[in-house]
Amino acid sequence: MARSTSRPVVKLRSTAGTGVTYVTRKSRLNDPDRLVLRKYDPVAARHVLFREER
Repeated sequence: MARSTSRPVVKLRSTAGTGVTYVTRKSRLNDPDRLVLRKYDPVAARHVLFREER
């Protein structure tokens, strides 16, 4: 089965500057802007904002 272009793979990079990344998929229809999620950063040992990287 082919991957859908409406749900691309995006890379989320930590705003704490530690270089930690998460990889996820997002819906272009529901979230046309850059994705921002609060996730755990193991290097900083706390939850921080992760922003979508293009």
